Amino acid sequence: MILTDAVDWRPCATLTRLRARAAMLERLRAFFAMVGVLEVETPILSQSAVTDPALASLVVGRSVPAGHGASLYLQTSPEFPMKRLLAAGSGAIYQICKVFRDDERGRLHHPEFTLLEWYRPGWDNHQLMDEVAELVRVALQHPALPVEWVSYRELFRAGLGLDPWTATPDDLRTAALAAGIADAATFELEVDAWLDLLMTHCLESGLGRHGMTFVYDYPPSQAALARLRLDSVLVAERFELYLNGIELANGFHELTDATEQRARFQSDLAIRQARGQPQPPLDEHFLAALTAGMPDCSGVALGFDRLLMIAAGVDYIDAVLAFPVERA
Repeated sequence: MILTDAVDWRPCATLTRLRARAAMLERLRAFFAMVGVLEVETPILSQSAVTDPALASLVVGRSVPAGHGASLYLQTSPEFPMKRLLAAGSGAIYQICKVFRDDERGRLHHPEFTLLEWYRPGWDNHQLMDEVAELVRVALQHPALPVEWVSYRELFRAGLGLDPWTATPDDLRTAALAAGIADAATFELEVDAWLDLLMTHCLESGLGRHGMTFVYDYPPSQAALARLRLDSVLVAERFELYLNGIELANGFHELTDATEQRARFQSDLAIRQARGQPQPPLDEHFLAALTAGMPDCSGVALGFDRLLMIAAGVDYIDAVLAFPVERA
């Protein structure tokens, strides 16, 4: 028998912060109502899962209803079903929902968290960045919060003296060692892994210190679900938003080519196989929607809990959650 006084049953977030969560959700919904974006709801469970090697899906189980003999997966994002709605003619849409990612726990990470995701047909990523900035100002009740934009290439050139389009693994290892990442001498990483390491250890903490910072135009190898554009170099039309050194949002000028999207999924699966990671089934419903024709659009996913952390002035995600996983 477990004594009740041996179990901490109380919420982590104070009642004041729980009320702040409700008030921020109300402001977000009022914002989207004002700009004419429709709220939608899509399934949390899916027969398919994300292929991104950087993400791990939570599997529900193998004994499922309706005659399905395979596992079901908890969503890491509502992206694929929302894009199916776009292909069906929904127009601009948003969703506030729970998403799930395995192997994620820390100051800014929790295996279950709240995501705000929305899509704007006919917009490019720069138009969407402007709207993201306005939404954050509304959410934080800070109408004068400044904003700056820096390209990924400019960020690395200014911060580390490196061109991420031409730097070799040896160049990046040297930069990591110079930055004081002592274990870098033993790492055997590909270029994108080195770039991620340098971004998180050397550059992120300085972003968004005087307002919002948008980093845009990523290397094509980091395109994920973004389309590519040829400037002086090939770039992915992707952006991330930082505030107080915290990554808040990740957005794309969305890829609409079903053939290219399938090829990227297959490339992800090959990387997963090489790393010994699970091989999730592809979302054929999503690929069929792209084949049928999804409109040109941009979309973004914003971490609601992190935004609430900034509003509350706290450093740990548990402080804005009623019951984190250890108390769930």
